[in-house]
Amino acid sequence: MSAASLAAIRAGRTVGFVPTMGYLHEGHLSLARAARVENDIVVASIFVNPTQFGPHEDLARYPHDIAGDTEKLISEGVDILFAPSAAEMYPPGSRTFVEVDGLSGLLCGESRPGHFKGVATVVAKLFNIVRPTRAYFGAKDYQQTVVIRRMAADLRTGVDVEVLPTVRETDGLAMSSRNSYLKPAERKAAAGVYRALSAAVALRNAGVTDAGRLKDEALRALGAEPTVAVEYVSVVHPEDLTMLDDVSSGAVMAVAVRVGGTRLIDNIAL
Repeated sequence: MSAASLAAIRAGRTVGFVPTMGYLHEGHLSLARAARVENDIVVASIFVNPTQFGPHEDLARYPHDIAGDTEKLISEGVDILFAPSAAEMYPPGSRTFVEVDGLSGLLCGESRPGHFKGVATVVAKLFNIVRPTRAYFGAKDYQQTVVIRRMAADLRTGVDVEVLPTVRETDGLAMSSRNSYLKPAERKAAAGVYRALSAAVALRNAGVTDAGRLKDEALRALGAEPTVAVEYVSVVHPEDLTMLDDVSSGAVMAVAVRVGGTRLIDNIAL
């Protein structure tokens, strides 16, 4: 993989990279399309990264469809699919990890200790292997994008990290591979997450800048869905994820919930 990317770079060609964990949906494919437009060569990876899963999380049952994913990537004009094994990415004796201090323990990091260390480590490894000019991520995983941007800048990777808008279902539910876990009634309830975010935005558009009131509005809307268990609703600074009391200068509302046994995250700009 490195040889192909290096040959392209030496020939003055740009390399666009779309890292994924597979079971691709329209959100992933929108990233591939953007990469196809903006680069000479497009690489996608499929790797379910074990180091970002906790001991009681869904690593063993994470959905897979390598054949279907390959067909989708070909249809979007992806040139190279990199699908390494865990042993290739973490050879025996591996001891080196990357952690972005001050960002990894917030929000999802509070309930998923070590998660963002695993994310930063695998993305750093992938950047070293693929050597992309640009890498593409979806805004649905907002905290992840903040962590990766910081890591890429701090380690002087030279990679331009592009973040594209969240792709949603018709009822607003953010597309996610984990949506496949939802039972029909849970799937209907999960749409309440976007309704809650939209309620906060409506209040903000009416002139409210107090973060507490905006959070209360989102929690009120989420309370209308009894099967949705809230993990957190937070209003944070867009770049450093610090909690905000006032959103006059811009903010992001980030949400994590559980619907049945499925953990879902989403966010929206305020």
